[in-house]
Amino acid sequence: MDLSELTAYAEERYQIREQRKWEGIPGFSVLTDPKTGKWVALLMRQWDSDSGTEIQKCDLKCGQQTLSELPEPYLSAPFRMTGQKWVGISFDSRTDPDVVLRLFDRAVSSGEQPGCTIVLDHAPVEQLFVYEDTALPPPEVPLPDEEEMHIPAKIVEMARLYRYEGNSFVQRCRNFFLQGKFMEDYEDDVPWNGTYKRYFPTYHDLNLPQLRGYFTWRTHVRRGEFLPIPTSLAYLYVYELLNGIGASSPGDVLQKLRKFETGFLDSKVGDSRMRGNLHRWMLEYAVLHRVPADQVRRFVNPSVLKRDDALSSLRSPETAKDEDVFSALAAFSGEKLEQSAVLKKDAQKGRHLFAAVWRAALALSRENGTDLFAACFGKQREFPWYPLANAVYWEEYPHADEEYELDACRSYRCCGGVWKEARYERLYFRLEKLHALLHEADRRLRKFLRTGHYLHEKPEEAWAAPYVEAALEAERRAEWEAAKPKISIDLSHLDQIRKDSLHTRDSLLTEEEREETEIDAVRKPEKEPVMPEEAIAETAPESEEETQTGNTVPGLDTVHAQILRALLCGESVKPYLEKGRWMASVVADTINEWSFDEIGDAILECDGSTLSLVEEYREDVLEILGGQRR
Repeated sequence: MDLSELTAYAEERYQIREQRKWEGIPGFSVLTDPKTGKWVALLMRQWDSDSGTEIQKCDLKCGQQTLSELPEPYLSAPFRMTGQKWVGISFDSRTDPDVVLRLFDRAVSSGEQPGCTIVLDHAPVEQLFVYEDTALPPPEVPLPDEEEMHIPAKIVEMARLYRYEGNSFVQRCRNFFLQGKFMEDYEDDVPWNGTYKRYFPTYHDLNLPQLRGYFTWRTHVRRGEFLPIPTSLAYLYVYELLNGIGASSPGDVLQKLRKFETGFLDSKVGDSRMRGNLHRWMLEYAVLHRVPADQVRRFVNPSVLKRDDALSSLRSPETAKDEDVFSALAAFSGEKLEQSAVLKKDAQKGRHLFAAVWRAALALSRENGTDLFAACFGKQREFPWYPLANAVYWEEYPHADEEYELDACRSYRCCGGVWKEARYERLYFRLEKLHALLHEADRRLRKFLRTGHYLHEKPEEAWAAPYVEAALEAERRAEWEAAKPKISIDLSHLDQIRKDSLHTRDSLLTEEEREETEIDAVRKPEKEPVMPEEAIAETAPESEEETQTGNTVPGLDTVHAQILRALLCGESVKPYLEKGRWMASVVADTINEWSFDEIGDAILECDGSTLSLVEEYREDVLEILGGQRR
């Protein structure tokens, strides 16, 4: 790219002409904002006698945040100007016209609203070329005989719709919209195979063969046939759709733009460099027309989405998966984190531990009145946003006030017709603190997992140690809990267990014992087998203290209460089980069913014929029993 392309774009887009202010310094010129009179760009041309070539440079007033947004080799600090508003650009074979022209748009916009920025993307990369053929004459000039010129009546009427009320870009967009709606359903069949290059083309810029050739090409496109055509005229079709020309709804607009991308760009029929502009416009159009965000994300630059998703995971890690939090940390810390010995020892556990460190650090920092996320990534800021600013697009009325959220870290707001984009800007990132936390975490996690290859301690990272230790302590506690035996009892099966136990017990009784049991059942039928009072007296060890304190416990019968007290005192319950012919599992089920109502958990464990009390519930049982012991 060279300076002549920039000056041509400035004149075509903004009616800004190059001014040479210093006769004694012929290589210097400026581009000045016609509204404010302030410089937008300082152009420098210098002949290099050694190489025999002209060196071209430019200082552009687009803000030095550009250098962090776009680390391009041809962008640098300003050559002549001073201050944070200026950036230097070297013009050579590496210089991308897309980037430079978008930066020029930013520079002009900054003159209208001091300090503003816009989202960078791609603009059409085309050389300005003025055709020798003339456009259709204005209505004031008599048209030649229509039959002689073979001009369709529809095109003649379209030409008469053009309003000559100035040559501003806004007026050009308005004329394009009016003419486009008039020609919305027009079809033609006169192909044209010439070349044509122009920034922001409209119908009025085309001569008759070009115009009819375009409408012929559009007729084929609407039938699903994508034929070759100059890129500038393909942009004309995109402009139509953005203005709702040839579409029934916002959804239909996006669908037709997507078909254009598939049929014209993906198929290699058209210039694939249009894709950047196309996706940008599809996103901006979707925001303007409130298309659901989940349908819009496909149009967003993948690197932008990846960064937003990573920021979202780090800002709210408590709701994010370990894998997402770790991937976000790795995205902002480089390859070293993913190559850590912690992950080589155990990749899944390593990712979990790094994610746990970030969660602990963020939570503790907020408890202490600070915010580690804000310290690393700054706060969400609003920047001026100009949707469809580099397209031929017309809105008759200012946009209504509204808000649109693209994702958790990027949203758009319109107030009084002025749009702003809220986002986390990389220019304000301070990642040194994040790198320090992750280095200290890596050092301590290697020791925790005994990976070897340990890292040296850095005194300046001591502030991060409590955060890492908090995560490790929580991990140790979780491991200890996981190692404890877990007992679960399905109460819905207790009745069946009791029936099975009784059946087993009966099968072991002698004939004499079975007859005694049947006699006892006749004397005192019970839903559950209980010991006769005489058996209770025989099986319970005689104790004067026991007689005085009593054996009853609310919700438990006498025998089960005695067994529970015996377990509390560390005594054997075998005599109770043998005398009453009880099975240990049945006793455990009965007492645990009671404890679920009283305490909320099972308090007895049964290992075959052995009963034991769960120690962590000893105090709870003592409290229920009133502190009484056998």
